Amino acid sequence: MTLDGNMAERLTAWLRTQLSDDVRVEGLDRVDFGHSAEMMVLTVVTPRAGQAARKDLVLRLRPKPPALLEPYDLARQFTILRALENTAVPVPRVLWLEDTGDILGRPFLVMQRVDGDVYEMEAPSAADATVVRMCQSLVEQLAAIHSVDLQQTGLHTLDDGRAHLDRELNRWAAEMDRVKRDSLPALQRLLRALRDSKPEPCARVTLVHGDAKPGNFAFIGGEVSAVFDWEMTTVGDPLTDIGWLELLWMQPVGITSHPAALTIDELLAHYEATSGIRVENRSWYRAFNAYKMAVICLIGAMLVDGGHSDDQKLMLAAYGTSLLTQVGLSELGIDEPLDDGPVLPREERIQQVQAQAAPAS
Repeated sequence: MTLDGNMAERLTAWLRTQLSDDVRVEGLDRVDFGHSAEMMVLTVVTPRAGQAARKDLVLRLRPKPPALLEPYDLARQFTILRALENTAVPVPRVLWLEDTGDILGRPFLVMQRVDGDVYEMEAPSAADATVVRMCQSLVEQLAAIHSVDLQQTGLHTLDDGRAHLDRELNRWAAEMDRVKRDSLPALQRLLRALRDSKPEPCARVTLVHGDAKPGNFAFIGGEVSAVFDWEMTTVGDPLTDIGWLELLWMQPVGITSHPAALTIDELLAHYEATSGIRVENRSWYRAFNAYKMAVICLIGAMLVDGGHSDDQKLMLAAYGTSLLTQVGLSELGIDEPLDDGPVLPREERIQQVQAQAAPAS
């Protein structure tokens, strides 16, 4: 997002309607992190008893449509975060929702900034014992998400949890069909195999985070201080979160690249002991999440292809569609040769985006 000269002025005027006429905004800056939303960090300063009280905040702005995840529902995220405030799940405290788009051109929510470090790509520079504890704390917090009282928090209204696996398969199949340029034999074969081999879901219906990757957890020392990014949260089968975590744990980035990080089997044993949920049908859940991730990569590729985005990260991620499809097929024991179809942006768009990103000589 471009920080135009009037943004701080417009935001300050709006914040004065929430706080006081004397509020001022400092340090408004864009955070270059993630793809699903745009985020800004800022400090709100208000006079209090003759002194200036400072509050560090994060503004989460609805991405410009069409976005990677559509429909993008900030109000739903606000409801989820507010409902989790008094639970064992550490989340940023949400303060305000501006859902009209009248202030900044798009809806946004404002939440308190949470202390902690996020290891999206780099390994933590911590002692081995601390990294082990980080891994344990991560799955303990995932278990806490899966233990949230849906009735008490009101989160049962998100969905009744029945037919969650069918609903998810239908959702990502619809997204695949929405963006594809032509037939995608390998990805469509994976979808058929997932439907044909779908297991009985976990007997326990829980809150499901939907994007339980290590990069969505912040840490202070060895403990999780916050869990972020609740765009894909729903109610249903907790093992969908486990399959997503397994798939990402295979990638040697962030926490998993540290030599002391728990193996996936050690990680899941700790999850089972903490949650009381038995992890079953692991290959199917990994294959399902490979399909889901492949479709998300495909969406990003088609955003680039259609000229909606020049994001280099989305273009690079586009190459993941084929790789992830093969992972999913392999998990289900399918090794027949299959054509990918058009899963990448067209060559002219790739060259155009690369040219724009190239440094001037």
